[in-house]
Amino acid sequence: MNKPQSMTMPLTLQKLALVALAALALAASRSHAQDAAFHRGQTLHAEKCAACHAEKSGLGNGDVLYTRSDRRVTDTKRLEGMVARCNSELRLDLFPEDESDLVKYLLGRFYSFK
Repeated sequence: MNKPQSMTMPLTLQKLALVALAALALAASRSHAQDAAFHRGQTLHAEKCAACHAEKSGLGNGDVLYTRSDRRVTDTKRLEGMVARCNSELRLDLFPEDESDLVKYLLGRFYSFK
């Protein structure tokens, strides 16, 4: 016995609503994870990078190294490489996840690559 279409339509709408809610929940959890990575990167930057960059800039504020017109970092790949190089050469003892979080922070705070 076939159900009339009007009986199956609410079930289809319910399924659609559940899929939409699941997608929103997934997006929210990704956003939360990205926010957490950003904040971990911010903390790492303050603990491991800021003082050296402030000294290197000669101005007491290392942010100018990220925002100057002749900056060395021009894309995400170079930023990842620069973070890895600082970690290795300065023996910062960052794990790969730490480097990734630091890159996420720097991208969110200082860079806007296309």
